[in-house]
Amino acid sequence: MQLHTLQSGYSYPEKKRVARGGKRGTTSGRGTKGQRSRSGHRIRPAQRDFIIRLPKLRGYKNKPLQEKLMTLNIGDLEKRVSGTEVNASLVGNVKILGGGEVKKAFTIEGLAISASAKAKIEKAGGKVIAPVIAIKKESKPVRPEISALKKAAAKKAKAKA
Repeated sequence: MQLHTLQSGYSYPEKKRVARGGKRGTTSGRGTKGQRSRSGHRIRPAQRDFIIRLPKLRGYKNKPLQEKLMTLNIGDLEKRVSGTEVNASLVGNVKILGGGEVKKAFTIEGLAISASAKAKIEKAGGKVIAPVIAIKKESKPVRPEISALKKAAAKKAKAKA
């Protein structure tokens, strides 16, 4: 008996040799070409993809022009307000929607209100004074010097006409 002829009773599975041809063909299960088939490939971090998707322009803002209002149903209005007059100082900057029933005759002033809510309030004997259609945010011009020049040009055109 010689040492090189000895064999173990247990057979170990062969270790997979990646990208060296072999049993899986020339690409060894990595597919053809591309970043993933190369040795030492690195997938770029997800944050980089988000950065690339943003527009390159400086000062890019995709903010809504209107302020988003909180909503309040008519049914909840009776629980929150003890009197009959309702305005922004009592309930905040909200839009009144027509969910629920109204028994009081409310006077609503200076708040955004849906058509169904307005109908229910008027049916109960209340009234709506100066409803707000939309609350716009104050928007600054992107380049104030250009907007000032445009205004001056418009004034000159009016003066000549």
